[in-house]
Amino acid sequence: MKIWVVKIGTSILRGCNEKSTEQVVEILCKSLSDFILKGNKVVLVTSGAVGLGCKKLNLNTRPKELSTLQAVAAVGQVNLMTLYDETLKRLGHNIAQILITKTDFNSRESFNNASKTFKKLIELNVIPIVNENDSISNEELKYGDNDTLSALVALAINANKLILLTDIENLYSKDPRNNKDALPILEVNNSDLKIIKDKNNQNYNNEWGTGGISTKLIAAEIATKGGVEVQLADGRNENNLIDIFNEKKIGTIFHPIEKPISNKKSWLSHAIKTVGQITVDEGACFAIEKKGASLLVVGVKEVEGDFTVNQAVRIVNTNYKEVAKGITSMSSDSLKRILNKKDTINPSMIVIHRDVLALT
Repeated sequence: MKIWVVKIGTSILRGCNEKSTEQVVEILCKSLSDFILKGNKVVLVTSGAVGLGCKKLNLNTRPKELSTLQAVAAVGQVNLMTLYDETLKRLGHNIAQILITKTDFNSRESFNNASKTFKKLIELNVIPIVNENDSISNEELKYGDNDTLSALVALAINANKLILLTDIENLYSKDPRNNKDALPILEVNNSDLKIIKDKNNQNYNNEWGTGGISTKLIAAEIATKGGVEVQLADGRNENNLIDIFNEKKIGTIFHPIEKPISNKKSWLSHAIKTVGQITVDEGACFAIEKKGASLLVVGVKEVEGDFTVNQAVRIVNTNYKEVAKGITSMSSDSLKRILNKKDTINPSMIVIHRDVLALT
């Protein structure tokens, strides 16, 4: 049995001159149904609430004001789920709507609760359909795209694969719109992904979506670090998803690392919200990155923000580049007192234990 996550973007769902939104949903759902009837499981992460809301309200451009955006999303979400429900019901499937904001994954307890809900729905042969809760999210809470959300969902359910359906055929060596010599990249190993992500200047973003190729690379990095294979493909071609379900190598495949990090460390790296920052010296940085060591108080150079015990912080090097995230065993006040030499220092005192520290 395969457990896959499929993410479909707004640019696909809005349809085009050749296909309406209803036709796109019909084709998508038929492909999902065929895959499920072979004994597999799937979670669908869908964008499109704002786009469909604009269409329903006859708005020609995506709203920029947050309250209008939220109102439009509320209208569009009803349409979106009605389409999925009616189409999949005809094919013999039940669905469940799951709306998520960033805070829902911010605590370990909430992440685990979401994971249990997903797994129970899958066990009950229900198709979970996930979207960011645009109608109540504000700028601080928003993931900003469903690519990142789909990667976190894949980790939460221990998926085998994440499929990103978008409006490009492949990842390219350069922006193909401006470079005729741009070459398609068919496969990417995790070791090369960070280099590609850092060098990549492509941006296929359009006015209806909030993602782009950069967010897909971030999603691929999150998922592959957690042991999930990622396949990016052109969702405008209705045969592509069928081909992927039949294990055909189309689009770009991102291979997972050989030794995936644990579910807990994936959550630490990518889902948790930090409330402070600790700058560490070169020795501590080396021990954390190369030896998987805990952060000791002797390696702390600077502390920013106000945090208590068991809160999440960023760990940065002396150039302020992020190295890791972790859950502190000491408050910011205690650390600041030690740095100001107001308290006696025990060099081996643990600030962040390696079990709750994850490289980023």
